[in-house]
Amino acid sequence: MQLDELFQQPQALPAVPKIVHELIDSFNNEDISIEEIARKLAADPVLSARLLRLANSAYYHVSRTIGTVPESIAMLGFVTVRTLVISSGLTGGYKSMPGLDLNQFWRYSMHAAAVSGWVAQQVRVNRDQAFTVGLMHAIGELVMHAGMPAPMLQLDQQSSPMDDDRLALEERTFGYQFATVGSELARQWRFPQSFVEAIRQFPAPLAQPKFDPVAGVLHLAAWRARAELHELDAAAMAAQVPAEVCAALGLATDVLLKEMPPLTEMCEGLEALIG
Repeated sequence: MQLDELFQQPQALPAVPKIVHELIDSFNNEDISIEEIARKLAADPVLSARLLRLANSAYYHVSRTIGTVPESIAMLGFVTVRTLVISSGLTGGYKSMPGLDLNQFWRYSMHAAAVSGWVAQQVRVNRDQAFTVGLMHAIGELVMHAGMPAPMLQLDQQSSPMDDDRLALEERTFGYQFATVGSELARQWRFPQSFVEAIRQFPAPLAQPKFDPVAGVLHLAAWRARAELHELDAAAMAAQVPAEVCAALGLATDVLLKEMPPLTEMCEGLEALIG
């Protein structure tokens, strides 16, 4: 199936609340009314409940309980709230997926998001942008499974969607892979071009004409999330760490391997994204 055919399959695209699309559009609209967004968000019981759980979670270390959507915006800031609501809306976009463990998929994506945010802070890249692309960098995998389930199930028998060789296998089979699909979804949904490019480039950030730091951050985050999934020990991670990408970002590999907190600690409270 060609890429444009995949996006014509009605079941391929996630069902996302209207407020999430409005928040995505807000990237391109400087005149966005935060009060109006807060009012619409408060009217969505599922998203507002998730937002409040996240705002009060250990991840954000807020000093007092946040009880309303306007309070969450005042405490965390609109940019962070937008990131959380978009991320939460995306994770709820698919209810089931034949051949794919959705809980495992979103846990992997959540780990990638947390690592992206942490690494972004170390190398002075926008943390909220890195977190969002971290969470959605593999969503193309879901689009492909939903839009062409039979060919993808065949592929799953050869390689897990989270295996290191998966991108190359999809490229050989279809002529594109999940990063291409995720990037196209981000483009169609009018995410900023920087998001679109980071998702497209993350599998091989050093192969691009110009190195994109966000793609580099995302490459490291996806590697670290896969290492967690496959339960690699410290020696295996040290042997496999993408040292050249670290160097391009000006990040010592020891920062990634030894100074970064454990993922369980970094993700404490983020379960509300996938719950």
